[in-house]
Amino acid sequence: MLIEGGRGPVLVVAPHPDDETLGAGGFLLRARAAGRPIHWLIATAITEADGWPAEKVARRAREIDAVAAAFGFAGVHHLGFPAARLDRIAMGDLVGAVGAVARAVAPDILILPHRGDAHSDHQMVHDAGIACAKWFRYPATRWTLVYEALSETDASLRTAEPFRADVFVDIATHLEEKLRIAEMFGDEIRPFPFPRSIAALRAQAALRGAACGAEAAEAFMLLRGRV
Repeated sequence: MLIEGGRGPVLVVAPHPDDETLGAGGFLLRARAAGRPIHWLIATAITEADGWPAEKVARRAREIDAVAAAFGFAGVHHLGFPAARLDRIAMGDLVGAVGAVARAVAPDILILPHRGDAHSDHQMVHDAGIACAKWFRYPATRWTLVYEALSETDASLRTAEPFRADVFVDIATHLEEKLRIAEMFGDEIRPFPFPRSIAALRAQAALRGAACGAEAAEAFMLLRGRV
């Protein structure tokens, strides 16, 4: 099986904190339960130097610490690029930073954001991650998957790059824990019908579960797999 069939690390790449929880929180919890080390790469950060209020910067740091503890990550890797400004960063610099983490973690499973997402940060992080999925440079990585993120993947009008759900992960036993962790993100989770809401996450899990015969599931798009 994809998750229980190995013990190698899982590396999830998040453009912003919360993307990993929304798109792959159940997968990560199931992988941890199966004995796999799980790692969190956060590509961007908010800072006072970039104009963010000090209170929000401090709150975000507390949220990240709480979420990391709840997931039980073996490592949290901060790249520190400016949030919502990745289009100003040279792709070579982004690839180099993601690649350094990928070499250090040597993930068996690499999970990336979808390139067709509405936010340009997601597109750039996806492209940098793909560059770090070459088997001859990162031979430990057997599986490269893409996750969907509410308010980004579903909100995108990039019809030439649709999200194609072809891998479904049963997260029924981990759904409530995923939702509890999602609530830790404070400002990012709002009342329904806001897309990043607990009700929307629960509905998405039910919809993806109905597509694969599970009570709750997460959907992924397989980019490459090796058996």
